Formats: sequence, C-alpha cells, structure tokens
Amino acid sequence: MAQTLRSLLICFILISGLILSGCQPAANGDIVRLTLWQGISPPSNRDVFQTLVQRFNAAHPQIEIESLYVGQPDQQIPKILTAVVGNAAPDLLWYVPTLTGQLVELEAIQPLDDWWQRSPFRDQLDPALTETMSLEDHIWSVPFATNNAAVFYRPSLFKAAGIEQIPQTWEDFRAAAQRLTQDTDDDGRADQHGIFLSLGKGEWTVFVWLPFVYSAGGQIAAGTQPDLVNSGAIAALQLGADLVRSGSAVLSAPERGFEIDSFIAGKVAMQVTGPWTLPQLQDSGIDFDVFPFPVSDRPAAVVGGESFFLGKTTPEKTQAAYKFLDYVLSPEFQQTWALETGYLPANITVRNSDTYQQFVQDNPSLQVFLKQMDWARSRPIIPGYTYLSENFGRAIEASLLGTSPEEALKQSQKRLQLILQE
Repeated sequence: MAQTLRSLLICFILISGLILSGCQPAANGDIVRLTLWQGISPPSNRDVFQTLVQRFNAAHPQIEIESLYVGQPDQQIPKILTAVVGNAAPDLLWYVPTLTGQLVELEAIQPLDDWWQRSPFRDQLDPALTETMSLEDHIWSVPFATNNAAVFYRPSLFKAAGIEQIPQTWEDFRAAAQRLTQDTDDDGRADQHGIFLSLGKGEWTVFVWLPFVYSAGGQIAAGTQPDLVNSGAIAALQLGADLVRSGSAVLSAPERGFEIDSFIAGKVAMQVTGPWTLPQLQDSGIDFDVFPFPVSDRPAAVVGGESFFLGKTTPEKTQAAYKFLDYVLSPEFQQTWALETGYLPANITVRNSDTYQQFVQDNPSLQVFLKQMDWARSRPIIPGYTYLSENFGRAIEASLLGTSPEEALKQSQKRLQLILQE
C-alpha cells in the first residue's frame, strides 16, 4: 500500500508542478536553521506562536526556527505529501496526530524515542496525550497543546424555555433540543433551534461526532482496521438523525460546522465546539456556558490539539529540533500559550500552577474541558486514518440527510474495504 501511495503522490507532483524547494536550508556558519510549517488559527493565535518562536531564537543564538504559515489543516495535506515525496519537506511539521500513520508509512518522519527518554518534561505531560504520540511501539510526535470539545449553550434561552437543569443523558439532550426549538415570531416556522449540528465529511465533523460514538460504547477502528458498523456508531448517528427529523436541529453549511455565528445570534441554543472559541464569545457580549457531552453508556470526549513531527534531516538539525521540542513542552511555552489562546496546557505542572488556576477561576468554562481530559480518548492514528475519517464523515453526512445510519455506515465500510484492498 505504501508503494502504491508513493506512486500516486509522484504522479500528483508531476501533474501539478508543485514541487517545493528550499524548505530545508543547510546550516550557514555556526547557525543551524530549521524550517517549521504550521497552520495555526485564528491569526491572533498565530501571532502568539510567532512571539514564542522568537523567544526561543533569542535564547538560542546558534539555532534559528523559521515558522511558516502554510494554510488551514485541510489545505495542508497536498502540500505536505507533495513536499515529502519531492524531498522538500520541512524540518518540523505542525499537524494533528491523526496523520502519524501516513507519515510513518511514507518514511517521512523520524521516531523520537531517544529524545523522549531524556526529556526533562516527560513526567509533566498529561498522560491522556501519550496515546496520540505512539504507534508500533515508537514515539512519533510531541503534543503542542491540547483541547477537547463540549456543548456550549445559551442560559437565557434555557431559562425562557423553562429548562432548569443541563442535559446529562441523551434523552435529556433530545428533550431539551425539542423544547428549545421555537417559532418566536408566530410565522409558522421555527426561527430558534435547539442545536446546531455539523454537516460534512471533513475532520471537524468527525471530531465533534466521535464523542457520541465513544459514549455509546462504539468505535470506528479495531486495531489497525476500520470498524464502522457497530452498535455504538449506529446509535450515535441515529441520535443526530432523530434531532434532524424532529426539527430540533439546524445543519451547518457543508464543512462549516465550526462557525458560531448562529449561536451568537441566538438562532440556536446549543452547539458543540471547544475552548478556542472563548475569546470570540467573550468579545461578543452574549451569555453562554458549557456542559460536558451528554452520556449514553459512559462519559466520553475526544482529545484535540496538534503535535509536532520531526522530519528526516541532518544530525545537527535533529539535535537543534530536540531543544525546540523541549521548549514546546516547557512551563514557559505552555503557560503563555494557554493564557493567551484558551487551549489547555499539555503540561500538568502548568495546569496546577497558581497562575493558571487563577485563569480558570476567571474563565470557569474551562473547568468542563479540564474535567473531560480525565476520560478523553484519542482518534485512531492508523496508517489509513485519512480514508477512515473521510468515510466516517460521509456516513455522518448521509445519515443527517436521511439515509438510515446503519446503511450509511455499511456503505462507508464497504468503500473502505475496497480502498484498503487496492
């Protein structure tokens, strides 16, 4: 499969003419220069990261990290894979850890076992994140920061609908969504819906739906193989289908499920998103709060956040990269990033610090996301995850648009089997 993928990628390069060059400049004199690709958003967060990189460079005059914004994550895949097979990949790559299996299969990155054994911050990393780092008994990535999603809601709309307790079970969730769906101007059509649901087959849709699968005891992979047709996955998609059929949900535009405009405008009372939206919501001046994912069989959440990968590069650049990776996990980096962006720190020492605890007191919504880290699980990082994610996303999309959830999952499982056989 690796050889086939490599051949397809080479063909893509020849057709597109996008071979990139100059992404791994050689060391000049005594300064070791490394190129880093990232897709950090919004721009304000990108500015925070650039400031932190500048601090590292200032503290390490013999190392220079050049941080380059190369587009949003979904836009980066063609660039990354093109650069890999064109021998023009960056030294350091920022991306979600679900790409690990594909990068390992392409022999595009190097394991970090030696660095990890010696890292002074190893014991300070949140244990929930180690699952995102490991594949086939090797460490391949370093968590940049972390997060998870939860259900944001408008307390004023809950009060107006007579809902006094936040939903704790799926049945509570359905009932609340129904009561929150209202025709406020008496024109015969609902102009306020209970919940905003993400529509599309992209990774965002998968990320916000997977906690429902896990809560129902389901999965999307068994070991390294796709496993979409199981009772938990069917139940999760049926929940979404029921919300749509009852009229309680409004669907996002395709692949735009992360937008929160309708929530801010009061057109929807609930929406699944994460702590990175806190600054925008606070600036909007609306009332809002957060509650954990409602439970079917067990509490569930999915670990979010990006990681750094180290490309195949020179020994000098590798040693310099190790210093930067230690810096990323350090309290200095983690605390600044968390306080400025709303991401959860990957470093437990920072989470327990007086400074961060005061920040949580000032932003109490963060407590929900911190608590959910106790049971949060990673997405699979198997080599075929890109195909798995897309086809699970297709099943979600089809079920929300009227196909039976079980049939939608069976169709996606069949496509996956054909793809992986080839």
